[in-house]
Amino acid sequence: MLLKHASVLIIDDDVDVLTAVRLLLKHEVKEIVIEKNPENIRSHLAKTHFDIVLLDMNFNSSINTGNEGLFWLKKIRDLKSDSCVIMITAYADINLAINSLKEGAFDFIVKPWQNEKLLETIREALKKKDPAGKQNSKSISIEMVGTSEAIKDVFYKVEKIAPTDANVLILGENGTGKDLIAKAIHDHSLRAGKPFVKVDVGALTDSLFESELFGHKKGAFTDAREDRVGRFEWANGGTLFLDEIGNINLHQQAKLLSVLQNRQVMRLGSNVPIPIDIRLICATNIPMQELANEQRFRKDLIYRINTVDITMPPLRKRDDDIKLLAEHFCKQYSTRYLKPSTKLDNSALKKLQHYAFPGNVRELQHTIERAVIMAEDDKITADDLSFSSLETLVPLNQTDDNLHLSTLERNTILKVIDKHNGNITRAAKELGLTRTALYRRLNKHDI
Repeated sequence: MLLKHASVLIIDDDVDVLTAVRLLLKHEVKEIVIEKNPENIRSHLAKTHFDIVLLDMNFNSSINTGNEGLFWLKKIRDLKSDSCVIMITAYADINLAINSLKEGAFDFIVKPWQNEKLLETIREALKKKDPAGKQNSKSISIEMVGTSEAIKDVFYKVEKIAPTDANVLILGENGTGKDLIAKAIHDHSLRAGKPFVKVDVGALTDSLFESELFGHKKGAFTDAREDRVGRFEWANGGTLFLDEIGNINLHQQAKLLSVLQNRQVMRLGSNVPIPIDIRLICATNIPMQELANEQRFRKDLIYRINTVDITMPPLRKRDDDIKLLAEHFCKQYSTRYLKPSTKLDNSALKKLQHYAFPGNVRELQHTIERAVIMAEDDKITADDLSFSSLETLVPLNQTDDNLHLSTLERNTILKVIDKHNGNITRAAKELGLTRTALYRRLNKHDI
């Protein structure tokens, strides 16, 4: 939709703001309505369809918390209005920005604003609102591709939060691409030229946890033969990605929380605090409901790492992306293995689209890699595709949201270990895991 065809409602109790916006927009948009009292929002929306609503976050109140704006944003959403809401505040607080985005706001601007910035924000909102102007981008990185609504929602959220320094918690099943999203957030951030440091914290024992994350001084323990910089220091100025955060124990959580609160680390064997400046991204395959169990995970730490969360959709919720992803992997592995440009025929595509992919994108990737390697010519047929042992455990009619993934994982591990007569190395290889990762899962499931 063009700006000149748009109708705009602005709600602010500052007359000067209302006047300034009206003067800015009167020659730019079709209609502009100004309102001082948010109590009149309902009547305005009942009478007129507005493409854009500019909503102040603080009205006449003794405490300027931004909660008034969030309250009225929720009211607009309760009215089922499809207006794009842009929040306005004089307080450049990232928490307010993220909260308003969580509640459905399109964007967030700080007053006093630059006029061109406000106009550009309105144009972007109109593009999102107009189906003809929707983003058609297939990727946010070389590895992350897709056009399904589920993945476009993820791409949009990444685009909005990446330029901020907000802490991000990425949720989703194994194999959905949580690590790729973490890297994409870093690459689209203002820290892109700084380090991106990934740590699989779920694999760290108690004895390694502090040394790996916070570093140590020479002589701090038996094998500490020299000073060592921890991952927090490595990531200084950049982004620290803590994968499998849901698997650390309560003692480790307390150590991590202390560092995040104080924004400084102390190496083992030292009492000198070292300031840190990092953007934190965490990921886990544990659902939020399970993570919120205080016997398993501290709620104060959840709030600290979860300024905003992103849930990666499973591949079974991304039917439109299977063909696109499969072709992407075909091209990638044909180049890697010096094969002719390999294509998927219709029978192969049909087989892929009728499979549940319990291993998600990672399983699809491995399936295509095997097929490219084994293909006799430049065509991959249905017969060339072989899925892992997970296939028989997830019939298509059992792929709803109530599927208990923990039970699925346990049964799969047992089946593969039995298949290889207890050989952990071979079982780990078939499951696409390292031996260490498989041992962690054996402990997790009491196997």
